[in-house]
Amino acid sequence: MASTITPAQLDYPRIRVAPPGPKAKAIIAKDKEFSSPSYIKEYPLVIAGGRGAMVEDVDGNRYIDWMAGIAVSSTGYQHPVVTKAVQEAAAKFLHICGTDFYYQGFSDLCEALAKSAPGGGKWRTFLSNSGTEAIEGAVKLARHHTKRAALVSFHSSFHGRSYAGMSLSSSKVKYRKGFGPMLPEIYHLPFHNPYRNTLDECTNAAKDLFETKLDPSDVAAVIMEPLQGEGGYVLPSEEFLQYWREFCTDNGILLVFDEVQSGAGRTGKMWACEHFGVAPDIFVTAKGIGAGMPIGAIVAKESVMTWPRGSHGSTYGGNPVACAAALATIGLIKDGLAANASKMGARLLAGLKKLQAKHECIGDVRGLGLFIGVELVKDPKTKEPAGELMAALEQLAFTKGLLLLGCGKSAIRVAPPLVLSAYDVDKGLEIFDACLTELAR
Repeated sequence: MASTITPAQLDYPRIRVAPPGPKAKAIIAKDKEFSSPSYIKEYPLVIAGGRGAMVEDVDGNRYIDWMAGIAVSSTGYQHPVVTKAVQEAAAKFLHICGTDFYYQGFSDLCEALAKSAPGGGKWRTFLSNSGTEAIEGAVKLARHHTKRAALVSFHSSFHGRSYAGMSLSSSKVKYRKGFGPMLPEIYHLPFHNPYRNTLDECTNAAKDLFETKLDPSDVAAVIMEPLQGEGGYVLPSEEFLQYWREFCTDNGILLVFDEVQSGAGRTGKMWACEHFGVAPDIFVTAKGIGAGMPIGAIVAKESVMTWPRGSHGSTYGGNPVACAAALATIGLIKDGLAANASKMGARLLAGLKKLQAKHECIGDVRGLGLFIGVELVKDPKTKEPAGELMAALEQLAFTKGLLLLGCGKSAIRVAPPLVLSAYDVDKGLEIFDACLTELAR
């Protein structure tokens, strides 16, 4: 598949000075002196700007972005429609509290998200600042609506770093160590990862939980990512999601989907759950829905969003500038970015599967649209995770002009901007291949 755009036209990727260059080093030194030591800082990228799926650092190096700031920069960098929407909104007024007062963008975004909900029927929207804040609100709503306390989540899940989000998560122990006690009445079960477990193993574990430890009548909600993000970009079977939809319906339990990383057009549909034909009672979104502006949302069936006036609120949730960005983003997703995610995702998936045939260290390649996981293993027979290789690949690709980000025990998440071009795909695959070849030596 030949690209229609040549590297000469785009002039990237390019490494003018080995990163971090002198300007980057000065910024990194200041950051290390004054910022919290809790920040991860995967590699020494010091961004100055970008366009499309290209990032430029402060020393003039340019990179193809395959991670979009953890699936946040959905419309890429300097998208004219989003930029114009943000500038026009900022020129009018920067903020007024949407919990207490009204403005056009707030009500428009609530409507747009409610009408985008899968499964039909009437839905309502609560606007927040982030994904983890939306999860916190969804927990409150589920407990308030059902008058029940228990929550079921899944192994390898990630739902944020606040207390409810942290308690629901089980992707890495470092996110929880030293912060206990966790929120009570949370139970974790296996998530179906077709590469590593069976559907029967997952459903049998659920049956055991409800037969020995937890009565379903005490459960307020089952909270899951329809596609796991931080846990390894894992795609479960359709039967797994259907099992939980039926279980929740049969037992008066709310099914909550965390679409923070998988939603907003990333999979080629507005919401990932649409691929499975399974609709939740509540879903949360953030990250890509604002294309870089801080905004999140809880979207729930009208019959579920029954909390009374004043029971939940947010000072900055639904900020007018962030609402403008989100509305512009939703328009772009509908007008072609979701379709581009499907097209470029298919190109990427095909290219990565070719690399899987070439490199034994690639144990599995899975994905929908531009939500793709590449799992690295020490041995394809034993499937032992190759965490060191994942870290080394991430670092080496950075030095060659490709931005990657790991997840799970040994997976590379491929979650680029939805504006990704054929050149971005093909050149990125070339660098990915070269890095694995070099590391194999």
